[in-house]
Amino acid sequence: MSEGKHCFPRCEFFKCAKKTAVNRENHTWCTWADEECNISNCSYAICVKRRLLPNGVCGETVKRKTTEKGPEEMSPPVKLRGKIVKKLGEDEFF
Repeated sequence: MSEGKHCFPRCEFFKCAKKTAVNRENHTWCTWADEECNISNCSYAICVKRRLLPNGVCGETVKRKTTEKGPEEMSPPVKLRGKIVKKLGEDEFF
């Protein structure tokens, strides 16, 4: 995965599970830990869209890398017997 942007406390999808994040002037303060909110080290940081990755990286900013499997990488077909062959109509399942 490519490196994405880090989540920040003022994000509209950020939520504190302890409900202790308070906006003060130009930063967000955690009243439970009595320090500035740091998402990468906080175990109570939650993303409403469920996109928060480890170390505070936002999953919305990360691009996926997908690969196609070639015929040589595919597993061999599985031989089937009994009732399942009648249901599927095939004696080999890929």
